[in-house]
Amino acid sequence: MATFDDVRRLALALPQTSEKTSWGNLMFCVAKKGFVWERPLRKADIAALTELGREIPAGEVIGLRVADETAKHELIAAEPEVFFTIPHFDGYPAVLVRLDAIDEAELREMITDAWLDRAPKRVAAQFLADGGR
Repeated sequence: MATFDDVRRLALALPQTSEKTSWGNLMFCVAKKGFVWERPLRKADIAALTELGREIPAGEVIGLRVADETAKHELIAAEPEVFFTIPHFDGYPAVLVRLDAIDEAELREMITDAWLDRAPKRVAAQFLADGGR
């Protein structure tokens, strides 16, 4: 089971990552591009999930950037107990993650992939050349 403290530690361990507040929630960015953020469910999110007949996660939730909509739907199909989405994210390459359902190794991999997707190509290439992953 992961916590938001784990998210912070893993994100800030990546090169050129900064922390900021966006819409009242913490977000981690590289080159001013967000790749992982706090995403508590709002009333409208809960209403939408209820209307769709989906479970309402009780624990901490984060938003995580993914490469594209295909990757998003593949993650949700493969591990629906960990990854989900809400109508607010329709058409946007991001997935929501239940922190109480993901282990630290998988969380590290997901955060690193999100960072690689958003980092400048030169920075990402240097990270990988230095043995990052």
